[in-house]
Amino acid sequence: MVLQEKLDLILFPDIYIFKLNIIIMGPLTSSFMFPEWLDLLIAFMIGVGFGFSLEQAGFSSSRKLAGMFYGYDTTVIKVFFTAAIVALIGSQLLGYMGLLNLNQVFVNEFYVTSAIVGGIIMGAGFIMGGFCPGTGLSALSIGKIDAMVFLGGGLTGAFLFAETYPLIQNIAEADYRGPVKINEALGISTGLFILLLVIAASVMFWLAEAAEKRFSRDDITNEL
Repeated sequence: MVLQEKLDLILFPDIYIFKLNIIIMGPLTSSFMFPEWLDLLIAFMIGVGFGFSLEQAGFSSSRKLAGMFYGYDTTVIKVFFTAAIVALIGSQLLGYMGLLNLNQVFVNEFYVTSAIVGGIIMGAGFIMGGFCPGTGLSALSIGKIDAMVFLGGGLTGAFLFAETYPLIQNIAEADYRGPVKINEALGISTGLFILLLVIAASVMFWLAEAAEKRFSRDDITNEL
């Protein structure tokens, strides 16, 4: 450990641990300890690739994203649900083959009240603005004016949240459950949870197709 790292550990232990967690959670760093700048560069490149994929899939269009709520275009549900299932099954297979240490996979802390309130606020913002944060940045990268307004509103909301946090801290931190996994909360095995999720996804895909036929808007979808 170099002198600067020793000083960071002594003087700023929380920041040092945070930086170490970034390195641990980064690509391939379970096997190799990359320099922090290289780890962050890899993360940046993955992010750029993800944003490019979003744009190429048409997710930079607010009309396409809003179509999820109105039923005429359910591409968003299909893509993100598929991605979640592929990531879940893939991570379990990698863990089984010893190529991924699942104990190092970060699990978000779960605050019930803030999750419900935050979900309602984000859902309302999603349907009114036509973007989520990731797709908003994707649309911003190609110069969409509505994305600029949307992200401006998001940054304003983040600023107000930070400035008023002492007033809403009791709500934000209410009903803390820790880093809970859904299968653990339900008391079932990971394998059974994956099976149930795949079944649920299959039903959801069928309902999505039915919704697109029922609420078809050719005047919009033909332009997407």
